[in-house]
Amino acid sequence: MNLLVSSCLLGLNCRYCGTGCLSDQVLLLKQKHRLIPVCPEQMGGLPTPRPPVELAHGRAVTQAGKDVTAQFEKGGEEVVRLAELFECSYAVMKSRSPSCGCGLVYDGTFSGHCISGNGITAEMLQKKGITVLNENNFNELMK
Repeated sequence: MNLLVSSCLLGLNCRYCGTGCLSDQVLLLKQKHRLIPVCPEQMGGLPTPRPPVELAHGRAVTQAGKDVTAQFEKGGEEVVRLAELFECSYAVMKSRSPSCGCGLVYDGTFSGHCISGNGITAEMLQKKGITVLNENNFNELMK
């Protein structure tokens, strides 16, 4: 099966701070599935490194208040196109991310607190019927 996977979880240095966050457990998925790496923020045109972003009042904003919602939406649209092109029914995305987070995201105060919700790309994928998991809850894909 083809799986979308947040590029950072595969060790690519695409996070806002210029690093990756390799998950050896996620990497094991390649034994059973074809992994398709995606970074919606880069695909939306944002540089790496870049200022951190959180979701506040339905918008993606930096701590300085710059609105980057348009870039997040563009990146999400590109990821959805790839999901459709590669017939992906699952995605394993980075938890708490304003793009990829599923079920829990940072609260928009840049204080490290999280709230229930989805990142912009995760929400778009779910609306297309794609099951979005994160690096902590993808065990069903290992069977």
